[in-house]
Amino acid sequence: MESPSTVFRRALLNVSKASNLPTIKDETQELIHIARTDCRNTHARVADLVLFSPNETLDDISTQDLVYLFVPYVSAEIEARARATERDERLVCLRESEKGFTKFVSDIELYQIVSKSERELYEKNSSIANPALRRETKIKQYQTEKEIRGRIEAVAKRHRVPLPPAETSPTDFDLIAALLPPPGPAAASLSDDGDSEDEQRTATLLLLRLAYLQAQAQLANITQELELLRTASPLPPDRSESSDRARSSSEADRSLWTLDAPLARSVAAGGGPLLDSAGKPLQPFTILPSGAGGDRARLREQVFQPGYRLPTMSIDEYLEIERQRGNILTGGGSSLMLNRMGRQFGDAKSEEKRRKDEEWARFTDANPRGAGNTMNRG
Repeated sequence: MESPSTVFRRALLNVSKASNLPTIKDETQELIHIARTDCRNTHARVADLVLFSPNETLDDISTQDLVYLFVPYVSAEIEARARATERDERLVCLRESEKGFTKFVSDIELYQIVSKSERELYEKNSSIANPALRRETKIKQYQTEKEIRGRIEAVAKRHRVPLPPAETSPTDFDLIAALLPPPGPAAASLSDDGDSEDEQRTATLLLLRLAYLQAQAQLANITQELELLRTASPLPPDRSESSDRARSSSEADRSLWTLDAPLARSVAAGGGPLLDSAGKPLQPFTILPSGAGGDRARLREQVFQPGYRLPTMSIDEYLEIERQRGNILTGGGSSLMLNRMGRQFGDAKSEEKRRKDEEWARFTDANPRGAGNTMNRG
């Protein structure tokens, strides 16, 4: 019988491959089906071995067993990636995924892997109204995720666990698989290395914290999608029947705007055809005015227009109008000299006024009001 680590590693590698492929493809769904079966078998083996108990603390769980806390998280991710063509099928997948994420979040909080402040931050992250604060929170989360990924990749390299090439960054499922005990004699050599075990335990706890954050975000998305699916209008039971109904409805709408309806329909309505074989009108009808078609064409041309006003004249035309209004000075010589002299005279007057104001300010500072009146003093 295969060990739980072997079955869980196979499930992780299959769902990692499926995450890089389109969900609708049959190849992707085959990988999802295999990963779902292996993940359920792993969950059953973990339950039979009683690896976790609510009466234990985090210190009571061994480092090799700690990685199996990811089983509900991986199971929820698999259910979320399952293909569903009908709404009822999607509802079943979403409820199973929600159940897995909720179980994972509950276990992480039970063993106090995340602090109280982290739990409050994750719960309030989606309700932050300030854009700057929300952006700062996202940046911190990205930096934390990058640091965690780097440390886990270092652990995988130390354990000689193969990861995807550098051009394709490893997924979270690859990182979880890297934390599983390697098969063969490498596992025994690592179990004797205390430093390696401490490093692996630290990396596992960091990845659990990262998965906790992602699970909270997934639960929020699932809640929104479930609400949309519950409130959506039901689809017609028979698509062929609905297409026939739509075709008859379109024909009824066409009869409202066609000029000459078919003979059978016009006779049924009690009026008969509008024109005879020679083109002579048999019934009164209304012809649209000549400008109606032009208005429609004009409005149609205005659909793809910029949202701002376009210029109505060129720069040369604008300058010519301003010149005719007398707003542009032309010529030189005496008129230019007079303008320059006028500006110099104005500057001199302004400087003189500034100087007098400054002298008066110095005088009032040196001679306060009432300083020279000594007649009424005793």
